[in-house]
Amino acid sequence: MILEDLFCQVDDFCQAFMPDWERSLIDQVACRKAWQCQMAPSEIMTVVILFHQASYRNFKNFYIGYVQRFLKAEFPCLLSYGRFVEQKKRITLPLFFFMMSLSKSKTGIYFIYSTTIKVCHIKREKQNKVFEGLAKKSKYTMGWFFGFKLHILINSSGEIMALKFTDATTDDRELVLDLTYQIFGKLFGDKGYISKTLKKNLMEKGVELITKVRKNMKEVSLADFDKLMLRKRAIVESVIDQLKNISQIEHTRHRSIINFLLNLIAGLTAYLLQEKKPAIALEC
Repeated sequence: MILEDLFCQVDDFCQAFMPDWERSLIDQVACRKAWQCQMAPSEIMTVVILFHQASYRNFKNFYIGYVQRFLKAEFPCLLSYGRFVEQKKRITLPLFFFMMSLSKSKTGIYFIYSTTIKVCHIKREKQNKVFEGLAKKSKYTMGWFFGFKLHILINSSGEIMALKFTDATTDDRELVLDLTYQIFGKLFGDKGYISKTLKKNLMEKGVELITKVRKNMKEVSLADFDKLMLRKRAIVESVIDQLKNISQIEHTRHRSIINFLLNLIAGLTAYLLQEKKPAIALEC
């Protein structure tokens, strides 16, 4: 996305959101002193999102080596790196609501999946102090990990319709009803979502859950279209791959929980704003 277009979209949101948000704060004194910074919230949000759209792997190198060198004309009140890191924590909540405000299409075909968000190597779990008492140890198909889980629901256009962030030990099936509360149609998942009770509850609200069966289960007769969509379920794994390797929602260099959440939200926002996403062409 072009920088000017990105800033305009973020700034339009901030002009509508920030006044209402500040009026809703309980501490009105803190509200009046809430933003004493040369850079506007929309400018800081733009820089944070831009990092996740760029090819840099480290925010410090991105800010000092690119933003401060080449974007001074675009951001005339640019802060020092230390001051920017201090201020960017304050746009975590506005950035979350901006991410949730981005338009999504109800296509009737949806895919659900959960992925690990590791915060450190499993061998250093006991040494990690930043996420002490929050991150947990759990096992997935590739072995043990220490961190959290991200549960996402996407449509056939690759757009993230809903998401949940939980500890590593949460059963994937526990969150399906919450993730699907605004959709109708067919929902495709892997074998981890097999549950007769869940399937019945989803059907009552207009969502048909379709999964493959385990080896010890009876084969279920499926329509040709449903069989095809099950084979296309890898689209959600392509989305996860882009979130982790391009938007960088997962790394092990966090020094605070707020920075961890900001990095996660900014990465998801950057993905939602990209023009081309993994998609399935449903039109014949």
